[in-house]
Amino acid sequence: MLKDLILKNRTYRRFYEEYEISKEELLSLIDLARLSSTGRNIQALRYIIADTPEIKEKVFKNIRWAGYFKDWEGPLVGERPSAYLVMLLDQELTKFCYWDHGIAAQSILLGAVERELGGCMFGAVDKENLRVDLKISKRYEIMMVIAIGKPKEIVVLDDISEDGDIKYWRDENQIHHVPKRRLEDLILDIE
Repeated sequence: MLKDLILKNRTYRRFYEEYEISKEELLSLIDLARLSSTGRNIQALRYIIADTPEIKEKVFKNIRWAGYFKDWEGPLVGERPSAYLVMLLDQELTKFCYWDHGIAAQSILLGAVERELGGCMFGAVDKENLRVDLKISKRYEIMMVIAIGKPKEIVVLDDISEDGDIKYWRDENQIHHVPKRRLEDLILDIE
């Protein structure tokens, strides 16, 4: 069952924007992150739920959607996420996030997939501009943004081609292809 969730947990960049996600559903996703392990059990992550049109627009303009798609500025109106979660580190509790944000994000996204939703993690964020736009205190470091919505695209996994190219791409039918290394290529033999 976990492998099925992981296989469905792709990076989705186009959504059915009209699909509404309740505040309770978003809180339940954050609760999965809350219950996940954290370094030293410090529990320093905080969240801003961006689910109104005004706040979603402020987040949208401060994230970069797909580095390998040089001619794509992100989803069109009608294909944008239903909500964003802005993940923050409370620096009064700690200056070191360790791996907490990755664990929390994976928990949120697996929970989304379980609910027939999908998402996209963004590290490419104009953090200072987003801080100003959302009036985020300097107490909090912006760790990432997670888009959440009902996926409008198909994402498939492919083996990496012989040339080793890892860049994702879309075919003529707008199916999103993601090359993955083979399991045997990840294992190192030592003697």
